[in-house]
Amino acid sequence: MTACFVTATGTDIGKTFVTSGLARHLRRQGRCVSALKPVVTGVDPAHSVDGDPAMLLEALGCPVTEKEIAAISPWRFKAPLAPDMAARREGKSIDFGGLLRWCHEQVDRHQGHLFIEGVGGAMVPLDETHTVLDWMQDLHLPALVVAGSYLGTLSHTLCTLEVLCSRGLNVAAVAVSETPGSSVPLDETVEELARFSRRVPVIAVPRLPDPTEDHPAFARILERIG
Repeated sequence: MTACFVTATGTDIGKTFVTSGLARHLRRQGRCVSALKPVVTGVDPAHSVDGDPAMLLEALGCPVTEKEIAAISPWRFKAPLAPDMAARREGKSIDFGGLLRWCHEQVDRHQGHLFIEGVGGAMVPLDETHTVLDWMQDLHLPALVVAGSYLGTLSHTLCTLEVLCSRGLNVAAVAVSETPGSSVPLDETVEELARFSRRVPVIAVPRLPDPTEDHPAFARILERIG
């Protein structure tokens, strides 16, 4: 099995778009693939079929039902905030140890390719003392960093790479998901990031008119993940 943790430089960057594209690409090749988004915020129970877990299920060819959503996203909160803040709004908290145990069980159980998608950026708090980075460090899976092509992404992306590398994590690639309406061309962003990316491959992922469309970028990313 090949497992990978998908993180990002922030929220609403394109993690689920990229993860879904990778899943569809693998399915088109007839390969086994699973995707999880264990922690998710901003989920309205009345419209759960419109959220990120639903997008992943559709990419996996699975039915979008409450049962299936709960199976890939056990920790769901309504407020569109950092997980610890969203959990407090509901009088809850995330059991960090429980999250780690659940993820390790999923890694041990799955065959083929497995993507574990984080929440927000790499430094988002999960509880009073742990961040997504701590989660990644415990799992110690190869990381895929999803960045945007907006003005300011250079600093955000390079800071993310710096902190991941400082924790000894293997960053397989940076996927630059094109930001709609950005004043910065996607190819220029990729070229500039590649100059400072610690030799981590930087791959452009254009925003596709049809999000279910395949693109050579997904094959390039998968080559780096293994």
